[in-house]
Formats: sequence, structure tokens, C-alpha cells
Amino acid sequence: MRQKLQYSPHVDLERFMGDWYVIGILPNFIEKNAVNGIETYSLNDDGTIGITYTFYQGSPSGKKRVMRPRAKVYNKQTNAEWRVQFLWPFWAKYLVIDLADDYRYTVIGVPNRKWLWIMSRTPSVSDDDYAGIISRLKVVGYNTEKIKKIPQVW
Repeated sequence: MRQKLQYSPHVDLERFMGDWYVIGILPNFIEKNAVNGIETYSLNDDGTIGITYTFYQGSPSGKKRVMRPRAKVYNKQTNAEWRVQFLWPFWAKYLVIDLADDYRYTVIGVPNRKWLWIMSRTPSVSDDDYAGIISRLKVVGYNTEKIKKIPQVW
């Protein structure tokens, strides 16, 4: 039996807000052939989190896709466990499972390990950071061989 997926001990929400370039994902039907993915978070006055996820289909000149799910912090002690609503009335668990001390990269996962986003404040991460992320994901039970890099071509 796999152990429960752990998340970051603390997320400074104000520091976490802003643009994150999507570097890698576990492939899914929504992001198939995604290019130049950027997830943007904004803290709303009511404490909820606005999310805008933008990417292009197939190439930087492909069809632009924009999604605007909404989120709320579920675990207010850590701010690392959220509930995100992509489709009403369902709320999905959304966990900040890895976060660099300087907030240069983060990894978002879900408890069943079927969805994953590796994100960075810049369009790329260093080879050392990426290797470290992949190594930690393998330890917590992710099938890292299935992780696909998302092209960031600007």
C-alpha cells in the first residue's frame, strides 16, 4: 500500500501568487500536445485563489486554450492543500508537494498520483533542479517515466 502523499510544510500564499511556467506534466487529455503552458495564480479579496491556465495546442502558433478554475485553501496551517473546481460542483484535491525555498520551482500533485505539474518561475529549470524533482517524485510513488516535458518556446 502506498503511503499518503505529503505536501510542503508551508506555502506563503502571497509569494506563491503570479506566473508559473509549466515544465512537465503527467500526460492527460486536456493538455495533450500543450506548448507554452503558464499557470497564473491571484489571491482574491475573499481569500479564494483565481487561476488562469493558458497554453497553445501543438505549437506556439497553435490554438490558444485558456482555463479558469477556482481554488480555495483547504489546509490553512500549511496553505499547501487546496481544493480546485474545474467543473461545478466538483472540487479536486490539489497539493503543493514540492516547493523550492526561494520559490523558483514547485510541483503540484493529487493524492492518486494521476495528475502532476512541474512548474517554474522561468521557462526552464536547471538540469540539477529537474533531476532532483524527478528523484523526489519517484520516492513518493509517481511513475516518473510517464512525465512529459512541456515545450516552452518563446
